[in-house]
Amino acid sequence: MGGVIVTNPPKAAAGDVEALGGFGVATISEAMGRTGLLGPEIRPIQQGVRMAGTAVTVLSWPGDNLMIHAAVEQCGEGDILVVTTTSPSTDGMFGELFATALKKRGVRGLIINAGIRDTQELRDMDFPAWSRAVSAQGTVKATGGSVNVPVAIDGQVIRPGDVIVADDDGVVVVPRERARAAADASQAREDKEAKARSAFLEGQLGLDRYGLRDTLERLGVEYQTYEEYAGEGAGS
Repeated sequence: MGGVIVTNPPKAAAGDVEALGGFGVATISEAMGRTGLLGPEIRPIQQGVRMAGTAVTVLSWPGDNLMIHAAVEQCGEGDILVVTTTSPSTDGMFGELFATALKKRGVRGLIINAGIRDTQELRDMDFPAWSRAVSAQGTVKATGGSVNVPVAIDGQVIRPGDVIVADDDGVVVVPRERARAAADASQAREDKEAKARSAFLEGQLGLDRYGLRDTLERLGVEYQTYEEYAGEGAGS
């Protein structure tokens, strides 16, 4: 199997990446029209961490981490390594030594659509990671693949230079051309939620704030007292 290593791909502007890093994954996805989310099986190995950066993508053969070694050279300050395989794999393709090399280069973390190991060591060294599996199973270095090409994870296409944001809720990808618009839309959504939060603290109900009583009526949902409901059930 051959492959290609693409050097110096375009990236989202650093300011836009940092702006997106101020918002949660759920907020960004909602602001983009409920798009961009990787599946819920990609989970963090730590808690309470949010990261944002530009994607360096890797397409590897399952059970083979050769192309991760090749990708390290292409990584730099502010990047996030995004790894997937040509077919499903849960082998532990990434561990503490890779993280050591990447952290030295300023890489912010890892998204891997496969297995990861040395999870305690990664937490101890503050190298955030999100993975599909945790597995001690090792890998080989024998098959070609590609670096910095478009890859797909859970139906989401991730291109080199796209923005990745990850937190306890999951992972979202923002196309690099949409980074500024997504950040602005996320801020608008947060401003709207802040007003709703204030209203709820004052006792307002979502039913009234969002006009949902009319929706309930339109759907034929009725209010009954307990006695009415119990009597209706007893007569059936």
